Amino acid sequence: MNCILVDDDPFSRKVLSDLVAQTEILHLVTACSTAMEAINVLNTEQVDLMLLDIEMPEISGFDLLSNLESKPLVILITGHEQFAARAFEYNVTDYLVKPIEFARFSKAINRAHDLYKQALTVPSTHASFYIKVSGSLVKLNQSDILWIEALENYMTINTINEKYTVHFTMKSLEDKLPSQEFLRVHRSYIVRKDKIDSISDDEIRIGKDRIPVGRTYKKELNKNINLL
Repeated sequence: MNCILVDDDPFSRKVLSDLVAQTEILHLVTACSTAMEAINVLNTEQVDLMLLDIEMPEISGFDLLSNLESKPLVILITGHEQFAARAFEYNVTDYLVKPIEFARFSKAINRAHDLYKQALTVPSTHASFYIKVSGSLVKLNQSDILWIEALENYMTINTINEKYTVHFTMKSLEDKLPSQEFLRVHRSYIVRKDKIDSISDDEIRIGKDRIPVGRTYKKELNKNINLL
């Protein structure tokens, strides 16, 4: 799992970094000293797990969780036990009190890893979500989506029968869609893998529509196609 740790204390960051380094199933993307640093990382990197200190200046761990549109698995870390009840209101995976022993840390990581694996294996062919259209909530089946295009602060979701424009960011929508079924092929486009009809050097065809393939996304696209 890709993880980040967020703690304003340099000593705590060092301790947590060492614990992560001893854990084979974790890859440390970066260590952040502020919540704002963490937000920037979450918006640009694939993060599966966040080790988050609660007590930080300016923006606390709770404030960070409250302001995230979508979040990875979270293990909260603090020097005080009194935050435990409030912590689980945020649907966190676990709650660790400093000083953290390796055995307790491993137990929390294994719990997070189990949830991570469950999310990867849950079939989502018939999964759905709701989008707001003209003041109403419309149910959208993921299996009906063909491709998605980013237009400034809006997203156009193209389905088999309809086209919807929603106020969403590319990153937050990408996080909500299962990676085993959807693939980002351009900074402005996400496609559903099983809807692809053909692929050339710089574009994908889905029916009569042509979707550009960004240079930096070609390698990932090639890894995701079932080539005989």
